[in-house]
Amino acid sequence: MRRPLVAGNWKMNGDSQSTVSLVNGIVDGRGDVTRAEVLICPPYILIPRAADALNGRDDIALGAQDLDINQNGAFTGQISASMLVDAGCTYVIVGHSERRAIYGESDQDVAEKFRVAQEGGLIPVLCVGETLEERESGDTENVVARQVQAVIDVVGIENFDNSVIAYEPVWAIGTGKTATPEMAQEVHKFIRDMLSALNKDIADQLRILYGGSMNAGNAESLIGMTDIDGGLIGGASLQPDSFLAICTAAN
Repeated sequence: MRRPLVAGNWKMNGDSQSTVSLVNGIVDGRGDVTRAEVLICPPYILIPRAADALNGRDDIALGAQDLDINQNGAFTGQISASMLVDAGCTYVIVGHSERRAIYGESDQDVAEKFRVAQEGGLIPVLCVGETLEERESGDTENVVARQVQAVIDVVGIENFDNSVIAYEPVWAIGTGKTATPEMAQEVHKFIRDMLSALNKDIADQLRILYGGSMNAGNAESLIGMTDIDGGLIGGASLQPDSFLAICTAAN
């Protein structure tokens, strides 16, 4: 049985004080959430502060929101996989819709980041999803398949055994709109079936998260679907109570 994962993507939010407060709130309130894995992804500069607040505990994982494909050198402003590992990260998000849309990352860019993350000792959380225009034109499956296939072409199906996929319909991120559980399940099943055609064992154990405005009110119905294994949480991850409510639903 796949272990649920709830990942908090803090995006560009927080400071030293709020990071300590948020981490302490999650630690103190976690209680009986023992089955679901919990992951927090602060901004780069706050990762060391979050690691200090976690104080070595291993029941809450630490991740980053992005990484560079280069390991070192003259790449001003960039962060490498080895730097993230050194800071205490075990996961990294790649291909978030904001990286694709705002910063122009292509499917090939994302695939290279996936590869570099794994080679550097990190577990990539691969984000895929369609825009509102693509959904309304009936192109959801084509878009998602293209984004997943780009990674398969670079690393092969075998390397998906040490990764996570997050389906995030772009039209439901930060808008308050959410795919119905049935809509989300349909795409999650499509992704799993696509991978299963190449390697059923890997597809069966791969965790696929939902990443479109999941919150305390809808988490249980979404995560209750057969192929939804947790959530990639944005705004609701910035408050301990709302984040923990989702963790409890996943548990």
